[in-house]
Amino acid sequence: MKQIAIYCRVSSKAQDVASQEPDLTRYVACQQGEQTHWYKDTFTGKTMDRKGWNKLMDDVRAGRVCRIVCWRLDRLGRTAKGLTALFEELIERKVNLVSLKDGIDLNTSSGRLMANVLASVAQYETEVRAERVFAGQAVARAAGKRWGGSAKGRRLKVTDEQAKIIRQMYEEKMKIAAIGRATGLSRQTVYEYLPNRVA
Repeated sequence: MKQIAIYCRVSSKAQDVASQEPDLTRYVACQQGEQTHWYKDTFTGKTMDRKGWNKLMDDVRAGRVCRIVCWRLDRLGRTAKGLTALFEELIERKVNLVSLKDGIDLNTSSGRLMANVLASVAQYETEVRAERVFAGQAVARAAGKRWGGSAKGRRLKVTDEQAKIIRQMYEEKMKIAAIGRATGLSRQTVYEYLPNRVA
């Protein structure tokens, strides 16, 4: 008997799936007699290579899944390329995709159109977030704000905005070097402001 795959994802351990689970649980409660299985990830949506997602897709390819249900499409991924390839594979394998908040159903032509539009929107939002970070740094530098070059032995003052950017970029799984370039801080200073002080 094929099962319904319920998928949840958050980007970091600082987040939880509490906002997603109530709607998904109500959906499951309405599927009388149908078997469901939950898959969860705590990982960035910029890649489709995630432990829970890989397990789900293994089950899809093994013919064990009839439908994938998510809270919102961006929980599946945040790149148009990855999502578009996913839609094509699911359609080919006759596996439906339902996004509760987006009202998407791949079994309909309008659902397929909307899915591809929202895939582009998800990627756009990711790119805009990154652009905001770099634009904010450019404005600060133009205003004469210096974020480096502290005298030897004196602790560099990190602004609240820089600390926020460090946390946000770290949650998006960006590399320390990239975070340093975006904030104008050394790798060592970035490490000091990471959640849980990752060294």
